[in-house]
Amino acid sequence: MEQKQNIWFVTLILTAIAGYCDTITFVAADKIFSAHVTGNFIVFAYQLVKGSDNDAWIKLMTFPVFIISVMIAGRIADKVVNKHYLLFFEGLILIAAGFLAYLLGYIQNQEITWPMYLVVMMVVFAMGFQNAYGKLFAKDTFGPTTMMTGNVTQISLDLKGLIISRFSNVDYLENFKRGAITIGGFLAGCILGAYIGKLFGLAGILVPGIAMVICYLYTKSSAKETQSQIG
Repeated sequence: MEQKQNIWFVTLILTAIAGYCDTITFVAADKIFSAHVTGNFIVFAYQLVKGSDNDAWIKLMTFPVFIISVMIAGRIADKVVNKHYLLFFEGLILIAAGFLAYLLGYIQNQEITWPMYLVVMMVVFAMGFQNAYGKLFAKDTFGPTTMMTGNVTQISLDLKGLIISRFSNVDYLENFKRGAITIGGFLAGCILGAYIGKLFGLAGILVPGIAMVICYLYTKSSAKETQSQIG
């Protein structure tokens, strides 16, 4: 039961943080996706064809930054015993990015400059850690926490099964609840990220950073309690 509660908690926190980060960088930083970086290909292509943004190519930089981040996260995961260190490092990077944005004055959508892109790339780097965590430790969550297309597909199939069984199939119902937590957490993060981004710009990155560190501390303490009970 304890492990199941941890999965619900971690899934909710991670999806909310991914939705938050994706939205706040889109709203407050030149329409850049930080969690679902392949979305930047679409924005780049649109701005390139439209010819309205001379710096559109910068969005492509998120891709190598993301790849390097995932590689580093994978290397760290190979070296440490506690897998949740990846979440801790992600939180520290987000906090550092939020403080830097505040010090640079990126509040209320300040003018787009190179330092702003630096902050955004730090967020992309942090989200690379979360994506790596999701791949390496897939059983720790109910599904991918940064990309919702697969989760929406699965919850649609579960809903179909529920309708056919007249909502009597326990497995479909349980899977549907898990999908609702995953997608609902992401949506809540998007709404909060949009609101905070509009009010405080990139300095709002502090919020998910602190939340991630809290998530790490919670999972770490829960793991210790479980080990002590087993021992």
